[in-house]
Amino acid sequence: GTEMLNAQREFVFHKGPVFANIVLADEINRTPPKTQAALLEAMQERKVSTAGKTMNLPHPFFVLATQ
Repeated sequence: GTEMLNAQREFVFHKGPVFANIVLADEINRTPPKTQAALLEAMQERKVSTAGKTMNLPHPFFVLATQ
């Protein structure tokens, strides 16, 4: 996800692709360690920590990853 500054000069969080029900992660071996750790957290915990908050992922949540 991304935090964007709105017209009232407040940061607003917009959900990214990991909040979908089905996520295709292609060539995860080429991603940086920080990205791999974030994806593994989502897969294991079914939660995402961002912007100082923890948000649950939708049900069902499924990741299809290639190497």
